[in-house]
Amino acid sequence: MRKELARTFGATLVVLLTIVLTMMLIRTLGLAAKGGVAAQDVVLVLVYTSLGYLPTLLALSLFVAIVISLGRMYRDSEMAIWFSSGIGLMRFVQPILRMSAPVLVLVGLMSLTVWPWVNEQINDLRQRYAQRSNLARVSPGSFQSSEDGTRVFFIERAGDLAEGSRNVFLLMRDARSESVTTASAGRVVEEDGQRLLKLDTGQRNEVNQRNGEHTRLKFEHLSVMVTPAQARAERERPPKATPTLELLERTDTRSQGELVWRVGTALSALNMVLLGIGTAASHPRRASNWSLLFALLGFVIYLNLLNLSQAWVASGRLGAAPALLGLHGGVFLLAWALIHWRGQTGGAGGPGAWLRRWRTALTGRATA
Repeated sequence: MRKELARTFGATLVVLLTIVLTMMLIRTLGLAAKGGVAAQDVVLVLVYTSLGYLPTLLALSLFVAIVISLGRMYRDSEMAIWFSSGIGLMRFVQPILRMSAPVLVLVGLMSLTVWPWVNEQINDLRQRYAQRSNLARVSPGSFQSSEDGTRVFFIERAGDLAEGSRNVFLLMRDARSESVTTASAGRVVEEDGQRLLKLDTGQRNEVNQRNGEHTRLKFEHLSVMVTPAQARAERERPPKATPTLELLERTDTRSQGELVWRVGTALSALNMVLLGIGTAASHPRRASNWSLLFALLGFVIYLNLLNLSQAWVASGRLGAAPALLGLHGGVFLLAWALIHWRGQTGGAGGPGAWLRRWRTALTGRATA
């Protein structure tokens, strides 16, 4: 059984990864076409996105492998032999959990550590491209405003500030002052993590917004900071890109919702193993895949409930502890009840078999 489970798990994971990689490639190419990420970063974004989805794919592959492997044993009457020899379905829980332990540990580690790291890397790629494109989008003879609206760029000739431009105009505005800088040439360089605009031979007119004082400065060389080095470090990271230990220290509902999703992903992988044992039963005389279809439907419902619990916690409608205990504790009890019921009915028994037994028992009592 160990070899069959491992072989089925590997094949299922390869198929799911192929499907997800194809979908993510189309999505990432569309994002690059819209200017969301740089074209040269498409492969990196694809790899990071695939790593983010890997915990869910591992849990689903393990679940499908258990359902298929046990379902084959039911159809070949191997389970009937085990049941007739006095070994119930409960005896299969421990060996299957032992075989699934490496995958469950990997899912937990990736949900708690790899998931936030991947999101942080993707956010950094997008923000670096956005900051770079503020200057790269400047075309000759047109004004270009930065994303935050505090700077306006204009160049007369040459279309790329990174390589060097002629006749550069720069308007900078903040709460304290407003300045207009003109230069005969300019270029963008990066030093110590800071993005600087190097200007040559020009002048700068600045107006103090508080007292109206005017200042004029002529220069041969001037450096204007476009992106400070500490900007990325000081900005607050979104919950998806925040490490788990840092999330534990936060008390806002969005962080709690993200924490519920990460912990819930690890718990759902364990519950899906138990549900796979309980839902794999099939009749040996009916070689159909209905058990697999119903099992996949249960997985989809469980995943949607996990996302719903995250949304409710993030919106403040539900606490983190009740969400985890209510959803995953309930599914855990349901899985154990299903395994126990399957063991009592001989594995392949369904509601019809249970009703027939109950009716037979009543008929026997009436005859007596």
